[in-house]
Amino acid sequence: MEPRIATVSQINGYVKKILDNNIILNNVWVKGEISNFKHHYSGHLYITLKDEGGVLKSVMFRTSAQSLSFEPSDGMKVLARGRISVYEAGGSYQLYIEEMIPDGVGELYIAYEQLKKRLNEEGLFDNRYKKSIPPFPKTVGVVTASTGAAVRDIINVITRRCPMTEIIIYPAQVQGSGASKSIVKAIEYFNALDCVDTLIVGRGGGSIEDLWAFNEEETARAIFNSHIPIISAVGHETDFTIADFVADMRAPTPSAAAEIAVPSMIELANRILTNKERISQSMIKRIENNKLILKRFKMKTPKDKIDDYRLKIDSSVKTLESCVKLKSETLKRQLAQNAAKLDALSPLQTLSRGYAIPTTSEGAVIRSALDMEDGMEFTLRMKDGKKECIVKGE
Repeated sequence: MEPRIATVSQINGYVKKILDNNIILNNVWVKGEISNFKHHYSGHLYITLKDEGGVLKSVMFRTSAQSLSFEPSDGMKVLARGRISVYEAGGSYQLYIEEMIPDGVGELYIAYEQLKKRLNEEGLFDNRYKKSIPPFPKTVGVVTASTGAAVRDIINVITRRCPMTEIIIYPAQVQGSGASKSIVKAIEYFNALDCVDTLIVGRGGGSIEDLWAFNEEETARAIFNSHIPIISAVGHETDFTIADFVADMRAPTPSAAAEIAVPSMIELANRILTNKERISQSMIKRIENNKLILKRFKMKTPKDKIDDYRLKIDSSVKTLESCVKLKSETLKRQLAQNAAKLDALSPLQTLSRGYAIPTTSEGAVIRSALDMEDGMEFTLRMKDGKKECIVKGE
């Protein structure tokens, strides 16, 4: 039986397919120390992870490296999550890193991510469950340590912004063993008494270990089950705790939470003055417009109506006079034209050129010499008069 012969590329491809189909190696956390670190100009990170027993080549592409919250360096111990696969061209397997955090907080971080994923799937982060923060609370409850900057900042901000708001502080343990139970007890206390409109739950900043009470499941469920709106006020601006996702509102610092919880009386007063001025100007404009409308539709007295009619009559008379004058001028022109035409056709015009008209005694026009006999009397009409004549023979 002849041996099966494979090419190098076929072997590398076969091994890659085996590794890519391995469920465990597709999402694995690896703990190790960074060596041979290189930050390529393309943005990719090339790393060798090592421990006492071996080394593992690794690469973190630019898209994943952009989310790093620290700068890797040789000698740093880290916890990296990614997939194991083969780089076929080089014939070596390596870790393709998708996420990397400094070692020391690795186990807490994994626990945080797992709880965050589970609670999110249960719907504890859904916006539909978020309650609105009352805009004008009479009383604000505060769950935090009785000493420290956080409680002082909250009191100072609320007192300055809204002096009439009452503050009820429940001193709670916010760090260390038992802190989560203390926070839960405080939340349940306020919900049982129902004595506040808004609840601020938080503390000042710190490491992930210091803030861990706000990443506990029992704290998250107590916040979710509260019928009082809760503002999460853990003093960290860049990172989020589980409490931030569950709370009805997240504030980056305790001071910011106090600003969210109560309105500023100074800002409200300025807004009221601005609105008052705007309303006043609007009312003045409306009144002036209504005055103009009333002037057009105001009730008139009988004298006003008579005066109006007089003006209309005067206007009508002027119009009529203008029409009569215009018509008269037109008729005069037409009469002059017709008179000129008649004058041109008048027999008198003919007589004025030296002609004469003979007529019988009865006034009939003699049109022919044959109509005239000897001794016949007739009248000869000329331009300036007439003469009686008698026909004489030759």
